[in-house]
Amino acid sequence: MAGAFLPFTRPTIDEETIAGVAEVLRSGWITSGPQVRAFEAALSGHCGGRPVRVLNSGTAALELGLRIAGVGPDDEVITSPLTWVATANVVLAVGARPVFVDVDPATRNLDLAQLEAAITPSTTAIIPVDLAGLPVDRDRLYAIAERHDLRVIEDAAQSFGANWRGRPIGAAGDLVAFSFHANKNVTTAEGGALVLADETQARMAEKLRLQGVTRSGEDGMDVDVLGYKFNLTDVAARIGLGQLARLAEFTEKRRALARRYFERFDPDLGCGLPVPDFAQSNWHMFQVTLPLERLAFGRGEFIARMRAEGIGVGVHYPAVHLFSLYRVMGWRAGDFPHAEAIGASIVTLPLFPAMEAHDVDRVCAAVAKVIEGGLA
Repeated sequence: MAGAFLPFTRPTIDEETIAGVAEVLRSGWITSGPQVRAFEAALSGHCGGRPVRVLNSGTAALELGLRIAGVGPDDEVITSPLTWVATANVVLAVGARPVFVDVDPATRNLDLAQLEAAITPSTTAIIPVDLAGLPVDRDRLYAIAERHDLRVIEDAAQSFGANWRGRPIGAAGDLVAFSFHANKNVTTAEGGALVLADETQARMAEKLRLQGVTRSGEDGMDVDVLGYKFNLTDVAARIGLGQLARLAEFTEKRRALARRYFERFDPDLGCGLPVPDFAQSNWHMFQVTLPLERLAFGRGEFIARMRAEGIGVGVHYPAVHLFSLYRVMGWRAGDFPHAEAIGASIVTLPLFPAMEAHDVDRVCAAVAKVIEGGLA
């Protein structure tokens, strides 16, 4: 094995941010406080001045988005089966039913050409997913939503820093949920944010994220809605502030690395490559589909052999509707052939800002070696 192990992702946290976290720890105020407010203000600036409330996960952001949109029992919510399972789980959490629509095989995002056929009188919302940071076509999506009077809760967990036609994701639209998990382009270790339409929605998000509490004065407190424990800490927010300051730098580096992949990847291997979007995508991940029909082994063995070469590989994601929880709801293999085929063969190759061009070359060489060594 040549060289140090290269994981598929690694956060880049600078010394100034680490020092800032130490200052927060010494301050005596480590839960939600001034750093959270500063982070929310900075995020609002990124999102065109819209109100933003930070939370302890992107999952919490999606759930609060559904609740603020009024989605509940007997409602149907359309989403993609090719996503992290949280996208569908939050629909169940509010008592609604997830309805899946297959993905476009090129973009791997929700196939908008099939979306309207899935809308029923019970449909109240759509959760589009920007897989790997490639934005769903917002123009077509919102035209459909407006035509059918549907709410949109954007699962932009992977697309912070991406844009649609030059406007940052989050600067327009209905409700937009971000994730700041450790593997995201901007991280708070764990965390998320919800972009809202107005201050009324923002105040509701504040209540819902902390047990439904409303405060007035020194000793006035009331609870008039059922809330949750979804607040973000000041420690996490301080990490986020340091990360946000470097977003443009991180995005530029990711795009350069992605370009290098396209330059160095051998097309004769038979892998399916992502859409080469360098104007809008934030290149959260570089994902390829394996030519399993040509190989004498499966994806698990490919990953093991790549690890033996010193390369970490991820799987993002198996098709959600094939998990046991969703099979009992009636979903079956064959329902969404594109999502199933992609979910069974997709792998995530290393891509993070600390990588260099020679790391990409090393990954491409290892992929070629493993695939060529496994041809049936």
